[in-house]
Amino acid sequence: MVRYPSDSLDLPHMRVSYGEKLVSSSPVDSGDLDEASLADGWLPLFSQWLVDASEYVASDGGRIAEPNAMVLGTVDDEGFPATRTVLCKGADERGVVFFTNYESTKAQHISVNPFVSATFPWIALARQIHVRGRVEKVSDEETLEYWRTRPRGSQLGAWASHQSEPIESRELLLGALDRMAARFHDVDEVPVPPFWGGFRIHPKSVEFWQGRRNRLHNRLRCELGDGGCIVRVTRVQP
Repeated sequence: MVRYPSDSLDLPHMRVSYGEKLVSSSPVDSGDLDEASLADGWLPLFSQWLVDASEYVASDGGRIAEPNAMVLGTVDDEGFPATRTVLCKGADERGVVFFTNYESTKAQHISVNPFVSATFPWIALARQIHVRGRVEKVSDEETLEYWRTRPRGSQLGAWASHQSEPIESRELLLGALDRMAARFHDVDEVPVPPFWGGFRIHPKSVEFWQGRRNRLHNRLRCELGDGGCIVRVTRVQP
């Protein structure tokens, strides 16, 4: 019988004990999530949890890497789902924004099935947020505004990469980056590639998850109407 490194892991007994105060340096309140937390809509609580994740410091001084990371789920034209981690780069009453190559696999999926999910997995804080909704491209003006905040190297990388397409070696990819650096050497502001931009998820539902003892987690699901207003909050069993 072939043995693998994972065979030495006790997977059935791997678990986190939720419901305790995390660490003294944590900004997170240990009180229970309840319906009153959503009295002003989904966005204030979403924003506060995002701030908490960005400010969290563990007892050993560690922080949450990329607290704005979310797992984006799409479905292709054959009904197969796919997930990957992207970065949330905007959130307001209209929804949640991310940026990507418009020729990537995720963008191809969106072109045939414009409904997605996104999960913010803040496990260290015993929190998650799940967003589901319709997605559409943001305006060129919004794309340009965000593009100008990106480091030059990231801008050149966007030009160099044919995202999701096969490539024979990393050396070829780095060579493409060098060519883009030479192409825009005398340009003060690298332009936005015509194949690159943002998407906005317009939430149909937003669920807040809070880890609690005995796996009896708190789950509050918001169903949203026009304009992102909450029309119903449902407590869901874990």
